[in-house]
Amino acid sequence: MSEALVIFDKVSYSYNGKPVFHDLSIEVPVNKTIGIMGPSGTGKTTLLKLIGGQIHPDRGKIFVYGQDLSTLSRKELFGLRKNMGMLFQSGALFSDLSVFENVAFPLREHTDLNSELIRYLVLIKLNAVGLRGTANLFPRELSGGMQRRVALARAMSLDPDLIMYDEPFTGLDPIALGVISNLIRNVGAVYDTTSIIVSHDIEETLTIADYLYVLSEGEIIGHGTPSELKNDKSKRLRQFLNGLPDGPVPFHYPAIDYMADLISSVVD
Repeated sequence: MSEALVIFDKVSYSYNGKPVFHDLSIEVPVNKTIGIMGPSGTGKTTLLKLIGGQIHPDRGKIFVYGQDLSTLSRKELFGLRKNMGMLFQSGALFSDLSVFENVAFPLREHTDLNSELIRYLVLIKLNAVGLRGTANLFPRELSGGMQRRVALARAMSLDPDLIMYDEPFTGLDPIALGVISNLIRNVGAVYDTTSIIVSHDIEETLTIADYLYVLSEGEIIGHGTPSELKNDKSKRLRQFLNGLPDGPVPFHYPAIDYMADLISSVVD
């Protein structure tokens, strides 16, 4: 793999005393699209928060643009985030701002550009996602898929080197899913952007990503190119990729014996 933009070096993280990651090591090369897949609740979104410095690991190091996040001041971390774009799972658009102002927000917040140049850049980004005609509308007037496209335009507004996508395909109809999928692919190719896609949508992520990591129970159970993962014989990996309910990864959350639990509730 080429030069890494993001490095996880034996990262461990717990939440409320429950381990989320243990000795996690991941590399995200420059100008590549990396997929992070795994069942729901495996900490995929937590991984993005660690990259953004919103939370900090219990052990291990995280390097972004060659900088150790644990050594950065608040001001330095904010400066680093200007080179990151984020497409939130819900879109996270400002409901009381127009589509135009949603996309303009990062430009007004982080640059000293005049209004005319901001207008020019916003229209370019909206045109890139096919929604220049919605500039004066509000998020509530758009479909879910269109809101996601506006959120992508906002994520691209500062031309970041890194864009992170949190479950970009969730809740989309087939047409909207195809549009978002193509947009992610084209953004990476046209703008030489490094992309991290967190998703449990196997088919779409395998189609877009150059390299993938599959997480389960706090560790990496498989990694490689799409073709390498498809040919991997690991039982845990095969269970996830094939959507099998029974296998090494249990369906049931840990609990006491089922019959004992039922009898106990009757006695009580």
